[in-house]
Amino acid sequence: MFHKEIRRINRYRDIAMAMINQGFGYIVAEIGLIKWLPFSERLFPAYVNNTKSLGERVRLVLEALGPTYIKLGQIASTHQELFPAEISRELEKLQDQAASFPFAEVSRIIRAELGAPLEEIFQQFELTPLAAASIGQVHRGLLKTGEPVAIKVQRPGIATIIETDLEILYHLVNLVERRFKWAENYRISAMLAEFAKALRNELDYTIEARNTKKIAAQPNINSYFYIPKVFSDYSTNKVLTTEYLTGIKINEIDRLKQQGYNLPDLAQRFVQGLLQQIFSAGFFHGDPHPGNVIILPNGALGLLDFGMVGRLSPEIRYHLASMIIALIRHDPEGIIKAVLALGIVPENVNLRQLKDDLEQLQEQFYEVPLSQLSLGNLVRQIVTVLFKHQIKLPADLTLLGKTLITLEGLTKKLDPQFSVIKAAEPLGQRLLLERWQPKQVIRKIWNNTTALFELFLSFPKQFKELSSFIRQGRLRLEVALPDLDPFFKKQERIMNRLSLCIILLSLCIMMAGVIIGLSFSRQTTVLTNPIVEVGFGIALAMFLWIFYAIIRSGGL
Repeated sequence: MFHKEIRRINRYRDIAMAMINQGFGYIVAEIGLIKWLPFSERLFPAYVNNTKSLGERVRLVLEALGPTYIKLGQIASTHQELFPAEISRELEKLQDQAASFPFAEVSRIIRAELGAPLEEIFQQFELTPLAAASIGQVHRGLLKTGEPVAIKVQRPGIATIIETDLEILYHLVNLVERRFKWAENYRISAMLAEFAKALRNELDYTIEARNTKKIAAQPNINSYFYIPKVFSDYSTNKVLTTEYLTGIKINEIDRLKQQGYNLPDLAQRFVQGLLQQIFSAGFFHGDPHPGNVIILPNGALGLLDFGMVGRLSPEIRYHLASMIIALIRHDPEGIIKAVLALGIVPENVNLRQLKDDLEQLQEQFYEVPLSQLSLGNLVRQIVTVLFKHQIKLPADLTLLGKTLITLEGLTKKLDPQFSVIKAAEPLGQRLLLERWQPKQVIRKIWNNTTALFELFLSFPKQFKELSSFIRQGRLRLEVALPDLDPFFKKQERIMNRLSLCIILLSLCIMMAGVIIGLSFSRQTTVLTNPIVEVGFGIALAMFLWIFYAIIRSGGL
């Protein structure tokens, strides 16, 4: 327990120093992290040269803080609706690279996880890793059967480091949300929860193995991609053994040309394969960057690393397809209808302003040829508009935007004339037609009928609970008529002014009566008559009190 607390204190200090070194000392002071700094640093802060851009300084802070924060930046880069373009571009540059850990640790982890010494499992095992990242590193080897494999081994102690960082991040987010009102609108807590879930999933290699098998089992996947085999007998949550694939990275255009590959054909298969995953299966590779897509010697496309995947429900896929078809047909009403169906629209949303924003977005793409349209950019801009109006969206929709942009970037290098959105049209039309197939219609009718029948069966219980609420006086009825608010406010102002006029008139009548009385009694002042004096004082006090109340209510 003591060591854990020391580790947390040191981590707070690292965070504060990393932020100060990049010119974010004012944030450190604002959220209270300055107390974790050494006394000498508070008295004599280091000079910071802020010649770098804001985005670059944010990236450098994350890189300095290590694996958890690098992963945080990579996931945050998918949420371009949250950050200015400058910061998003820098976050996309974050590379998950780290120094390799000793081979002795690799051997120890494999023995502990697989229950046997390394030499009893592998015929050959290369000491030098192929790649080293923040969470683990990959070695090449041969099984006793002679099959070439890639063995991913988790970095020792990384789970403890990440859990400590997550605890600190939750604490910092709570501080930010308490001190800055704008933080609540950005739903930082929800984004952190999404990030924590994704990161914990990456720590469990059995999830990546399951993702790999699930995509490998998709219908017709072999027509587009070769998915490496997972060796489950040699895989655990800290060790993952898969088939080793050799080939040329998809972005090495010159090498592909030298080998005589048909680049437009590669682009076609690459796009069609990922679109099949997105629209047909609803389960897609979430990070198809060049390192994860290779061209095998036989011309097949090899897909690697399934640690990050996206899931889209049938409803989301249907509305996404509707949006694409409406966009191609230049149907603004269809676009708006599909976009609104993608998320949960709050009751207080300004629908007129939302539709105006969506129509302005649609106009940007109206005159653009399909070959120049970016489906990924369109999805990202739609997410930004919906976020502005606080419409809740599935987290995987933002990942989809990044995946499509990566897909389009690689495709343009292979074939500049290829249009991803045009390739998506037939898949979208097929998805829309499948919805109205007799089998699907019957299934939908059956589901609705079943739900209605269950509602009917539960009606007596719900009616009994309602009766109980009424008897106990716990039933509340709220009626909101927002359109009548201006009318009532206007009526309130009229009544306040009328009341003020009546009071002033009463004072005038009273003063006139006093003056007339004085003229008959030949007195020169009211002070000689205590009754008049007290009455006048009370009337004046009541007038001032009512006048103050009307002014304070803002209804004059």
